[in-house]
Amino acid sequence: MQTSATLPDLAHTHTRPVHWLATATAMAAVVAGAGLLQPDAAKADQSGSGIAAAAAPAPDAAAVELPLECGAAGTTVVKRASGDLDGDGGAETAVVARCEAGSGTPPSGIYVIARSSAGQPRIVATLVEPSERLSVTDFAVRDGAVTATLLGYSSPDVPRCCPDEREKVKWQWSGGKFVESVEADSATDSV
Repeated sequence: MQTSATLPDLAHTHTRPVHWLATATAMAAVVAGAGLLQPDAAKADQSGSGIAAAAAPAPDAAAVELPLECGAAGTTVVKRASGDLDGDGGAETAVVARCEAGSGTPPSGIYVIARSSAGQPRIVATLVEPSERLSVTDFAVRDGAVTATLLGYSSPDVPRCCPDEREKVKWQWSGGKFVESVEADSATDSV
């Protein structure tokens, strides 16, 4: 390559280690400054409580006493699922719980646990009472709703080992409470 006589001498533009060191130091300063100058994280509060709902984990079922009358047998949480059920941006926990049993399947209850304004877990709804003598399968929280299949008995003569009724249900938050709906194709199907 031939240099033109009209162009200035560019010999001073050859890079040396000191140039690379200066460039690397400047880039490190820019990256560090960008890390320090981040905007505040968005925070969603529950009813002005000052508790960041998005940051709080779903309530733990072990932190509340479930309203089951089990005597010395104790209670057990069989299934749990979490999600935003009331649209406030915070997660609630839905659980299927029953009395512990050495054999057989005692009736289950379905409970929804949310955080109080002080941040403590508490039961806010009972969707299925154990006194209804139902078993719960296919339990999930999806799209802001609790879904389950309930197994029951058509009469006292049906052996407790073998439920003969099945119903697919969904509970959705509406008007300040959970509203139950039954899937049309499963309304009290015989098993």
